[in-house]
Amino acid sequence: MKAMDWILRIVPAVILLQTLFFKFTGAEESVAIFSQLGVEPLGRYASGIAELVVALLLLVPRTAWMGALGAMGIMAGAILSHLFVLGIEVANDGGTLFGMAIVVFVCSAAAFVIHRKDSPFFSA
Repeated sequence: MKAMDWILRIVPAVILLQTLFFKFTGAEESVAIFSQLGVEPLGRYASGIAELVVALLLLVPRTAWMGALGAMGIMAGAILSHLFVLGIEVANDGGTLFGMAIVVFVCSAAAFVIHRKDSPFFSA
């Protein structure tokens, strides 16, 4: 169970952290995505900062519940953006970004279930 807990926290944290390079360096794909959403560059930077924070929170067992909730919220926004604005496939990526958002959401939801007892609000 302990190994599964770590996997459910490390996988989304790594995915979130690896996208930061593209957001913070103004990679063409990131700029295009956030331009299409109408929030370039502020949205790109804000989402990068939020993703950095939740990734770090996910890696600390005591704060994993917060990171998981935050990641679920951010990924819900990403998934909805793909479904209603961007499309599943962005810049001929074969749906990779959408798939990664789904993976982060599902892993974070499972991590939240495991760590909800650490939250003062969801400890039931």
